[in-house]
Amino acid sequence: MAEALKNSIAFVGIDIGKNSFHVVGLDGRGAIVVRQKWSRGQVEARFANMPPCLIGMEACVGAHHLSRGLQKLGHDARLAQAQLEVAEASLKIVSDCSKMADALTCPAGADR
Repeated sequence: MAEALKNSIAFVGIDIGKNSFHVVGLDGRGAIVVRQKWSRGQVEARFANMPPCLIGMEACVGAHHLSRGLQKLGHDARLAQAQLEVAEASLKIVSDCSKMADALTCPAGADR
């Protein structure tokens, strides 16, 4: 990831999967600047090289462990209530990830 791109990310939404994570990064205005798929091993390494930002993810078993690791790196990792839905397609996963990042940018979502 380019240095200027890393510095422009203010909010990140993560959709956690078994082996891969869908990541959507937004700048301060709410525009998507990053939309990528990372493997489980890449997540903490990539966030270690990023300036602190607000990270949102759906609460699940692995999310608690990941959020503690990201908080140790200086990020503000927050968990959202899990929605009891089954992902029907990879586009839905990316959409959920974008919605998670968008929820962080609105005042009501940031207070949760």
